[in-house]
Amino acid sequence: MLPSPTSSPRAILEDRLNVEVTPPRKRKSSLPTPPKSGAIASRKRPAKKPVQEKSRKKAKTCETVEEATEDETEEEDSALFEESDEDEPLLPSRARRRTVFHAQSSFVSTSANTYRGLDISTRPVLESFVSSLKSDVYTCQSLHANSFLTPPYACAYSHAAKSGGVPLLAVATEEGTVQIINTSKRKPWDPEPVRNILQPHENGIFDVKWDRTNSHIVTCSGDQSSRITSVEKNVVTHVLHGHTSTVKTASWDPTNDALLATGGRDGTICLWDLRTSTSSSTTNGAPVLEPVVVILNAHGSPTAPKPKTEAKPKARNAKKLTSVPMPKTVTSLLYPESQSYGLVSSSASDGILRFWDLRKPATPQRSRSTKSKLPTVLYSTTLDPTTLNGSKRPRGITSLVQGFGPTSGLVFGLGHDSKIHTYSLPTLTAQPACFSEDSMQTSSFYVGLSLSPCGNWLACGASNPRSSSFLFEVSGAGKVGANVQAQRAVELRGQNGEMGAVDWADNCLATCADDGTVRVWRPDVEAHRQCMDNPDEARWDWCWSRQIV
Repeated sequence: MLPSPTSSPRAILEDRLNVEVTPPRKRKSSLPTPPKSGAIASRKRPAKKPVQEKSRKKAKTCETVEEATEDETEEEDSALFEESDEDEPLLPSRARRRTVFHAQSSFVSTSANTYRGLDISTRPVLESFVSSLKSDVYTCQSLHANSFLTPPYACAYSHAAKSGGVPLLAVATEEGTVQIINTSKRKPWDPEPVRNILQPHENGIFDVKWDRTNSHIVTCSGDQSSRITSVEKNVVTHVLHGHTSTVKTASWDPTNDALLATGGRDGTICLWDLRTSTSSSTTNGAPVLEPVVVILNAHGSPTAPKPKTEAKPKARNAKKLTSVPMPKTVTSLLYPESQSYGLVSSSASDGILRFWDLRKPATPQRSRSTKSKLPTVLYSTTLDPTTLNGSKRPRGITSLVQGFGPTSGLVFGLGHDSKIHTYSLPTLTAQPACFSEDSMQTSSFYVGLSLSPCGNWLACGASNPRSSSFLFEVSGAGKVGANVQAQRAVELRGQNGEMGAVDWADNCLATCADDGTVRVWRPDVEAHRQCMDNPDEARWDWCWSRQIV
């Protein structure tokens, strides 16, 4: 039988809770947080306090929700119980502390736990990038008298620049020089800071990386060597000889400044320890080191024959011999921060990544073999993502970057199929998330890939005829069911020739082009709005990002 109008379960529940019955107030916001102290039976309405609107400081581009202190929490809890008019519904003060994105701010690198649960689009900031024609363009001067500019092959910001320090950019050129450029924001009439020019090689440099202390850099050159150079002293401290062809990539161990790895066109991965000296020879006063571990044919088939450097067959059997297959070039290396014992590598032949276990197992005492144990492949990509989407053959991976913050646990690989593929650590399983544009071409080995310090944005160069680089928002790449393929890229145009190397720093992005210039892009909402409103007038002072529709 239905209860009578006078009999309601509300009174019974209120008696059990021992709470004084009060008429309900009209409130459009969510339920308030209970006070921290005091029994429920002795709950009292706190005294009214004037709610002071806190002054909003300059917002940060990737500013996260701040954790309230105890005093702020008590003030917010008190504000929740204040009387409110029906026209102005009472809102909790936490609603005013949501993440705010502003262009004139700095990137903040945060952990993945901070971003977990937040679903905030940063695309408005990504669309506001501009570059000044007077203060954001840097030319790579040639050292030869018969040429004026030299094309940059690689660039890298220091670790301090990525965390808000002085934005020092190392630019490696075709002439074997490294130019250390201070790309701090300046007025159009301010002179450029003095550069530090290093000359570690006499051949082109294909990769440059800063060590963890920001005091040394490693360079990979076409002279089949890698060199460690002190930036402050402008002196080569170590010469690394172990490859038989061009050295393409290098990576520092994030846990030890004396350990690093290099990969080359000969298909070999060399592991180095700067604390050891296995050779008595020197080059210009710098000791020549040999690798402590050599992984031959790193991305070849286990049953494939080892490549030979020289083949002198007999004249009678010359027609019957088959050509030895060329080794698969190692294009990129990275040390996963979550797995300190591993090394991830890619090749120019396919989209298969390999995870190498660098822990050398001890040789059994009963074994008489003195041969050292080599690193083994712990994980490998099972399904080549470059063979999907109607591709007739596998394509290589040019550059690798690992995610952090909202993209922790992921690895992004720029493929020759003009797509950015996503892999998960540590198994390196190919993920459905893939980023591409119809107008984006990445078939060149000089095109690079870089992830912003906040972990939200990817930047890649391109070998397009119209000289463009592309920006992608990748914060949702690790979410299940996220339709990242439908997202359009943001295009940056302002240089001539192929747009190759790119790298992020705090509040800026550097792009290198074959015209011998390096351009720095910064987020600026006001300047971008002016460029969009008066493009004919703004093109004399600015280059700005464009949306692809």
